[in-house]
Amino acid sequence: MTARRTKFYLDKQNAKWSGVCAGISDYTGFDVTLTRVAVIILTASTFPAGLFVYFLIAWLADNKPYGLYEDAEEAKFWQGVRQSPARTTRDVRAKFRDIDRRLAEVETYYTSRNTRLANEIDSLK
Repeated sequence: MTARRTKFYLDKQNAKWSGVCAGISDYTGFDVTLTRVAVIILTASTFPAGLFVYFLIAWLADNKPYGLYEDAEEAKFWQGVRQSPARTTRDVRAKFRDIDRRLAEVETYYTSRNTRLANEIDSLK
């Protein structure tokens, strides 16, 4: 079974302690240092509850599977999907529409009556 790319995982590869902050950073796309500072401030301001939530996340969340993303571009794509699925879907549709339009232009060029192209093909015979 393949791992879900839209699920929250603990990022043990970039972890300082248990991987919660690195996992949040990977999931949201925010800088890991800023995420760590925000978690420290939030935990300190809500001391017993914040610490409990941190340990609960560390205990319940799964570890990030090794090789979940092929490269950085794929990781950015899936972060975008998690942040705004509608925008990502719209972007993918726009790319496919552009590719389809360009392919139609190529097809029109090669299937239309192009005398220069026809002469080049005839000269090859």
